[in-house]
Amino acid sequence: MYKESDVRDQNKNRSAIVFTVWRTCAIWSAAAVGLALINCPVAGAQATASSKQLTVERIYASPSLSGYLTDGVEWSPDGKRVSFFQDDSQDSSKTALWTMDASTGEKSVLVDGAKLSTLLRPEASAAIQSTGLGRVTPENYFWAPDGNALLFKSGGRLVWLDLRSMTAKTLLDSSTNVSDPKISPDSTWVSYLQNENIWLVSVATGAAKQLTTSGSEDLLKGQLDWVYPEELDLGTAYWWSPDSRKIAFLEFDEKPVTKYPVVDMNAALEMTRYPQAGEANPIVRVGVQPIAGGEPKWIDTGANTDIYIPRVDWVPDGKSLLIERIDRTQKQLDLLLADAATAESHAILSETDPYWINVSDLPIRFFADGKRFLWSSERSGFCHLYIYDTSGKMLDQLTSGDWQVSGSEGFGPSVGDHLELDERGGYVDFISNKDNAIEQQVYRVSLKDKTVTRATTQAGVHVPLLAPGGGAFVDTFSDAMTPPRQSLMRMDGTEVAAINRNPVPELADYHLSPVEFLSVRAEDGTELHASMIKPPDFDPAEKYPVIVYVYGGPDVQNVTNAWGYDEFLWHEMMAEKGYLIFSLDNRGSYGRGHRFETPLYHHFGKVELADQLAGANYLKTLPYVDASRIGIYGSSYGGYMTLEAMFAAGDVFKAGAAVAPVSDWRLYDTIYTERYMGRPQDNAAGYDDSSPVNLTATLKGKLMLAHGTGDDNVHFANTAEVLNKLILQGTYASDLVILPGRGHGMEDVPARIELFNELTKFFLQNL
Repeated sequence: MYKESDVRDQNKNRSAIVFTVWRTCAIWSAAAVGLALINCPVAGAQATASSKQLTVERIYASPSLSGYLTDGVEWSPDGKRVSFFQDDSQDSSKTALWTMDASTGEKSVLVDGAKLSTLLRPEASAAIQSTGLGRVTPENYFWAPDGNALLFKSGGRLVWLDLRSMTAKTLLDSSTNVSDPKISPDSTWVSYLQNENIWLVSVATGAAKQLTTSGSEDLLKGQLDWVYPEELDLGTAYWWSPDSRKIAFLEFDEKPVTKYPVVDMNAALEMTRYPQAGEANPIVRVGVQPIAGGEPKWIDTGANTDIYIPRVDWVPDGKSLLIERIDRTQKQLDLLLADAATAESHAILSETDPYWINVSDLPIRFFADGKRFLWSSERSGFCHLYIYDTSGKMLDQLTSGDWQVSGSEGFGPSVGDHLELDERGGYVDFISNKDNAIEQQVYRVSLKDKTVTRATTQAGVHVPLLAPGGGAFVDTFSDAMTPPRQSLMRMDGTEVAAINRNPVPELADYHLSPVEFLSVRAEDGTELHASMIKPPDFDPAEKYPVIVYVYGGPDVQNVTNAWGYDEFLWHEMMAEKGYLIFSLDNRGSYGRGHRFETPLYHHFGKVELADQLAGANYLKTLPYVDASRIGIYGSSYGGYMTLEAMFAAGDVFKAGAAVAPVSDWRLYDTIYTERYMGRPQDNAAGYDDSSPVNLTATLKGKLMLAHGTGDDNVHFANTAEVLNKLILQGTYASDLVILPGRGHGMEDVPARIELFNELTKFFLQNL
């Protein structure tokens, strides 16, 4: 399901010609009214003479009002320095690769702009070079494990830079794109994926060879399918052994998976393998392939192939693997210890849950003895850290309490590992919302006495890139009113140096209203976190309409003390126009532990909507709220919740805008949907009750629908089903925004401007 971190949008700058008739009927007929209203403030809104007014065009223009973060931040393998891209000190038109000493904060150029701009494109003209790294940026760069070299990747080109001699060699220059390059632990090989197989190239000779065979569109070797990275947060499908002699990999047999059509910009069909709820999944198995060649060993993970394998890790001795196996119901997870030579395996521990298991995105970390490791579990209702050994014996529980050790969910994109073992110092470094559920701080727990200490102090959200081996981190910090900035920090909480203060002077020209945090009680008394933005010239004697911003589904928090980027600025813009902006995290959302999630089990939409209605009831008690003018909008699960609200609570919500909504859970993928709902074969009534396409007859207010035709996540069929139901019953959506060829995130700037201008006009016209 879509999160703010979703980058699956596959827009390809195609021309927009499809669905013109629909858009003409649904949008442009109302556009004249909307445009007339766009400059007319609603009750209570007053222009502030001393402040600039936000517009959608300015929000999405360059330079960004959120500023810019420094790219390419990486730790060297020894954890003694941080590397990143910044302007070349000698030529600001070019970008250099810098390093910063972790102990002193001293900066120096590692690769100057002139060299960096030609590393991957030696044929680049002076004109291209003069534009700096922006035109020749490597898609990725990687430190060699020995710290003596860097690998740069761009398209089908791999370049090795020896940092001792500063000489570069091209290892691969292919017209076909390659992906997921990795350097072997001994720094002698570079592996990569091409044509659904794993390949190797020798660092010494540049000779390339194909390691796996028979890979194809239907049989992926070391290459991820669609659903595993989307719903299990798996970032790779192959792993080097510590001795550099073998590679473990996942094989995805996609033949059982239904091919689903996605409409591209030219109305042509692109077929993608997409397992819908209740349908066949890919058959996945774990192979171990020797680098020297020969046939792979296929690990015995049990007779049942209708399973998921979400995680694979090598044991430090290189002789065995830890493999996580989870059953189709996702109620039991087994950790298998597998012998790489014999392919035999056995379970050393199991996690069970009557509702579902959340697969942790926290990494396994081994102690120096190669036997003990860190394990994370929600068995207490909150994610905490445990120490196990490879026999399956639990040796200790490091953290406990009604708070969670956090992964990367809820607070946007992951920028690195969120768990680090500092065995030499005697600590485990981690992130948590221990002291405030709407914030995230960096902590460490003592291996000796389990004392938990906090390394960050400033209220807000800290997203760290922890140093290998612990002791330091790069802190990306923001709060609700402050764009993110980056600093090099020690674990004692002191700042070593700023990497990027990210000042955005133009923000001072706007009269941004503060985000206010509050709590609301659900019907059963559960405390729910909420936020509100008021108009900049708020007058408590006035009556204001309200726009409720909702997500409502698992793995996401809307209510956080963090910078909200462009969507937050749009909220501020609508506050300027006289709206209250309200958001509430209902039960089922992230950040409050597993127990807070489980009330939505087997019936989506019901508990979530009840909690959102508790928020609406709270709003109605406020003397400055116009209870007859409450609207709602959201995207993905938030779009689903908008449909639920408009169809099941039409007396409460006057207008709603559903962006890329799920309308029928039978149309969504297996892993996500079945985790919470079970299979439709086993829970038909739950699917019927949870799918708003079955409730269209109760629509009372004004409804806007927006969707990209190229959405490979929540398919356009979801919106098409709602439209068809409305047509058949003689009603229709008030506004319809079809974005040709766009994916789930609709991330390109023109599409975002179109979408948010239409959202603006919709609410100004109907609320």
